[in-house]
Amino acid sequence: MVNYIPENTSLILAAEDCSAEEFEQFHYFSKQEERFISNLIAHGPVLLKGARGSGKSALMMEAARRMYPKNNTSAAFGIYISLRHLELLRNEGEKYEKMLCQLIIDAVNKTIIDSENLFEFEALPNITSLQKELSGLSSASGKRIVILFDDAAHIGREAPLHEFFDMFRTLSNSTISCKAAIYPGVTKFGKRFDVYNDATVIDVSRNDELEGYNKNFAEIVRKRFSNKLTKESFSGQLTLENVAGFMGRAVLGNMRGFIFAWDSLSDNCGESKVSLADITKTLIDLASNYYWPLIDELKPKLGIYAPMIDPAIEIAESIFQEAGGQRKQNVLILREIVQRLSKPLEILEYTGFIAIRDVSRAMKSRGRGTRYSLNLCTLLEKIPGARVTNEIYSGWLNENNEKNEPLELHKPSELFRIQLPELPKHGEILILNEDIKTLQKSKAYPYGLTENDINILQSANYHTYPC
Repeated sequence: MVNYIPENTSLILAAEDCSAEEFEQFHYFSKQEERFISNLIAHGPVLLKGARGSGKSALMMEAARRMYPKNNTSAAFGIYISLRHLELLRNEGEKYEKMLCQLIIDAVNKTIIDSENLFEFEALPNITSLQKELSGLSSASGKRIVILFDDAAHIGREAPLHEFFDMFRTLSNSTISCKAAIYPGVTKFGKRFDVYNDATVIDVSRNDELEGYNKNFAEIVRKRFSNKLTKESFSGQLTLENVAGFMGRAVLGNMRGFIFAWDSLSDNCGESKVSLADITKTLIDLASNYYWPLIDELKPKLGIYAPMIDPAIEIAESIFQEAGGQRKQNVLILREIVQRLSKPLEILEYTGFIAIRDVSRAMKSRGRGTRYSLNLCTLLEKIPGARVTNEIYSGWLNENNEKNEPLELHKPSELFRIQLPELPKHGEILILNEDIKTLQKSKAYPYGLTENDINILQSANYHTYPC
């Protein structure tokens, strides 16, 4: 694992870490993402679903920026709340509800202060009082209330989620709209919450089959990497737009993966022009130093689902080995297999190894399956020669929109024979008791602690997280 993270502004990985000026400077939103932002501002409950680093926080923060009080002309009062709080993870029932209500109250009061208006808001930390006061705020301001819950639901954090979605559903009414960012793999929404009737679910993954894909990633490069790989670095078929689109495809459109990829490509090229050899090195580096470590870093956070990590790795090895041998960028997996292996497949989607493109599609070998795109970094590892050739580069860009048939995996495949372990009924998240050194900053764990942070905590007798 590579533990060094270059300290430059282009590698600010989370929208929450940006100042207001940096957020505006670094972020570009495509036409598709503009529609997502409109849905977040509009009336009605929305669940924003996407893998780790896919840009959910940026979409929610941009939606908040376009609402009152940051935009005085907006008809909606926007309240952004990050739910990245350890105590929410540890509590359930009444304690969880009280804590979440208090976080909402604090966020509303902060937003009221930002509005420079003296609206009265004196809610108690319970759902009844909170809903009443929010409705009163809507009436006093003459605006709809939109609450944006960022980081609401994580893979492996299913235990308390029925309380969250009960509150999500209860708060929503004609004047209050709740929106929440969730990860793939959140399955326990609770008995009262019907995910398809009680909210609109939006998948934020960037689909390379949509028009303007290359152009969108080229715009991101111009925004975030204006001082790296200038126009003179590109020639022939390796234009800025094509290379940006290719690298975007390599990481399945994941924004965090793309930032790492472009920064790595810049380092590999140096002062020379971009070459296929540089692209090859970048993809191989990402496979070994970014994607595989992501799975290792995830295991201590999965609670009862930690035993699913080994099957997820086995499934990834099987899929990429077979797809690499046939140079297939997409796989179509029999629905029966997908249902049985759902949790490890969700882990692979969360970590960016695969991305769902079609939930149900007819298979040549009868039956129906789910189509996944594969990240090209890990795929290249399994292709004979492990090298990006002119043929591979052109084929993966697919500028002629040729039909690429997916690799079909059904009952005769090795995937069908993979067995899953039994899960424990209860299990604490392992990271809460691990040595604090496991939280060291790395490419897989960009929000980790620096060596200096660890030394300070250890000198204060903090040896696990939390103490």
